[in-house]
Parts: sequence; structure tokens; C-alpha cells
Amino acid sequence: MLGSSFFPQFCYNTVLQQNHRAGVVVAAVCSSSSRHHHLIQSIHTTTSVNFDLWRTTTTNVIARASTQPPLSTSSLDEPPPQMEVPVVIVGAGPAGLATSACLNKHSIPNIVLEKDDCHAPLWRKKTYDRLKLHLSKEFCNLPHMSFSSDLPTFVPRVGFLRYLDDYVTHMKIDIRCNRYVDDASYDVNGGKWRVSVKGTTSFVDDEIYVADYLVVATGENCEAYIPKINGLESFEGEYIHCSNYLNGRPWYNKNVLVVGSGNSGMEISYDLSTWGANTSIVIRSPVHYFSKEMVYMGMCMLKYLNVETVDKLMVGMSKMKYGDMSKYGLIRPKEGPFAMKNSGKRTPTIDVGCVKKIKKGIVKVYPAISTIKNDKIVEFADGKSGKFDVIIFATGYRTNVHKWLKDYKEMFNENGIPKRCYPNHWKGEKGIYCAGFTKRALQGIAYDAKQIANDIKRDINARNQSATA
Repeated sequence: MLGSSFFPQFCYNTVLQQNHRAGVVVAAVCSSSSRHHHLIQSIHTTTSVNFDLWRTTTTNVIARASTQPPLSTSSLDEPPPQMEVPVVIVGAGPAGLATSACLNKHSIPNIVLEKDDCHAPLWRKKTYDRLKLHLSKEFCNLPHMSFSSDLPTFVPRVGFLRYLDDYVTHMKIDIRCNRYVDDASYDVNGGKWRVSVKGTTSFVDDEIYVADYLVVATGENCEAYIPKINGLESFEGEYIHCSNYLNGRPWYNKNVLVVGSGNSGMEISYDLSTWGANTSIVIRSPVHYFSKEMVYMGMCMLKYLNVETVDKLMVGMSKMKYGDMSKYGLIRPKEGPFAMKNSGKRTPTIDVGCVKKIKKGIVKVYPAISTIKNDKIVEFADGKSGKFDVIIFATGYRTNVHKWLKDYKEMFNENGIPKRCYPNHWKGEKGIYCAGFTKRALQGIAYDAKQIANDIKRDINARNQSATA
């Protein structure tokens, strides 16, 4: 039972909430991105939803909204409304959702702030069509809710999104969309966190949230990262980040270079070649590669064997399946795959068929890019060169914590990564926490969420006991 001596008044403005929620609906309905259209098409073709009824209803919503003035609760001269809540979570990706769910299980009020118009925007808007969870679904559950038994072992993107939608509903997660956190700082005098929010649409006003606890759940995948390469800005072809890649259909018979040999880079290379693109991939450093089934076996073995033993077995299986790939440009690291993963280095690449295409010469391998010249010529570190119409950067993302969290250096380094190592990375001082920064995928997110919620529960109990003593 949460003590009234601890919690401030949980002041929600009902009218404000209704206005904001209406704005979110209209903003989501009015979105015209091809990504949304594609997702709607996918759901329409795989479910029994009455799509015509949905389309008619949303059209009526848009028509009514277009005749009304923008909703607002304050004039421009008034200060932003201030709301108090025990826990503020920044980011409505899987990490934020999981943390909110765990707090809800403890009956601890919380809200989740999201700058986009939906939860899980990275999965919903910035992933390619053929993406599936790379690990078996039994290793990807968020806390307190398993995947449906009718989903395949390796859950496809749309299936995972449905799981997240059900998770939000089932766990009663309170998400405030279209809210960009502009500033978050600790008020020493008040002993609370002040989170300033800017509305990203005309339907959402600026707000200030005051909280006893702040959870940074924006994770490591906030902003697309493209490395600086000499000549890239004057490249005469097209270049994009993989977050803008859907499938290889537009580049049939085009010369496409993929930069990056992680899971995205290898899978996109496979997809491009399947669509008929003349595909090449840049692999700069040693990499472990396994099939999904091999990784599943490895994850199961880790329950009973130590990492060193499992790593030896995994590398042995990889050699048996793929042989020596060094002559094709794929060199295995000396350190074992799970040892590298646990130490925060790169995770092993899960092969969906790209290695076989590399062996056959369908996908060519190049080392690091040296420079880009006129006429779409790309020169590589080994002195070779090639002419490419498109460059796709599967070079990951960067966190943006340092842009909005004041005094971030107390918990994060210059790259926005927690200073403390796993498994003690999730907790800072003065009631700040972080979730989704472990490089351990959904398993790591589940671990973080449980630890954070349990710690906040303990702290609340301690405060209540102190107040009543």
C-alpha cells in the first residue's frame, strides 16, 4: 500500500488529457508516410479487421477535426502546466514500456513520455520489411507477459508490434505521445526531477513534469549514425541510413554498397541481392556469424555451461557449417562470441543466408572505405575501387541523452553510455535510472525494468517508514 505521506497529489488535468489524446489520434490518422501505409496494409491482409469501417471512421475524425480550431488549454503568455507524478519515464520503446509495466505491477503511478506519435517508433517506422526477432521468442518476452503460442519461434516485425500493442493495453501503460523532452534536471532545493516537455504538434502544449524518480529509457538507438567519409557529401549517387530501408525493390539491377556487417548490414545485403541488386558489403573488422538455430542452442547451453565452454562449442559449429571464410573477407575474432557480447563489444551476427551468397560471389566483400570520388567511384583500404549507385549505411545509432539530460556526466559518459558496467549500470544517484543500455537486446531490457521497479519500490517503502516513524 503506497503511503499518502510520500506521494504528492497526482494532478492530472482531465480536460488537458482529453485534448492531448484527441490530438494524438488525429496526428496518427493524418500521417501520410509510406511506412504507416505499409503497416496498415500488412495488418489488413493478415487479420479479420473491418478495414473499410476503420477507414470510414478515421475519415470522419479527420473531417470533424479540420473544422475545429487547434485544441489548447492555455494562452501563449501563460506558463506551461506543471504536473506531479512519482515516476517519469522518457522513451516509449520496449525499455520504457517494460519499466512502466513493472512499476504498474507494484502499483506505483508513472507516465511514459514519447516524442513520436506512437509507442515503439523505431520498430514501427524504421525497420525493414523482412526483419524478425533474431532470438527465439522465449528469450524476448517483456516482463509479466509471454508471447502468444501461435506466433512462430522467430517473431516477425508485425507480430512483435502486435505483441507490444497488446502489452500496452494489458499492462495499462500510460503513454503521452508527441512530447519531446527538452530538458531534465534535478532540483536540489525541491529534491525532485523537473522534466520540461515541448509539444511536437499543435495539439500538444508545452508541459513540465515534477517527479521523484526519472527513468532514461531512450536507449542506445535514438539517432541514426552515418560515419564521416571523405567525399561522401559530394557523392553523385544516393546514400541513406538503413533506418530508411524497406526492401530492395527500388534498386533492381543497381550497384548497391552496404556499409556495416552487423545483423542489419548482413540481412539487408541478403535482401538486396534477393531483389536483384548487384550487392557489395563493407566488412571492416572480424565478425562471428551463426545461424538463428545455432544461437538458440548457444542461449540454451548458457543455462548450464560457462561462457568459455559455450563459446568453444559455438565457434566449432560455425566452422563446421561455414568452413574457413577468411578468403572471402570474413575473419573470425579471437575472442568468443558470448564473451564479446558480455563485455559490451559487438554481438555475433546472425546469418539469414548472406554468408552463402558471399561464398557464391553473389555478394562481394570489401574492406573499409578510403574515399569517395567523382562518377560514383568508391575507393577502399586495400586499393581496390568500385562504382556504386547507392550506399546504404547499416552503421547503427547513437544515444541523445547528452542533449536533454543536464549533468548527464554523473551517470553517462561522453557517448551517452552508462559509466557503470553491467549488471550495475541501471542505477544512478538522486533517483535516476536507465533502461535499455546493456547491448543485451530484449533480455537486457527485461532485466533493467525489473531491477528499476524493485529498487523504486524499496525506496518508497523506506521513505514511508521514515515518515511514519
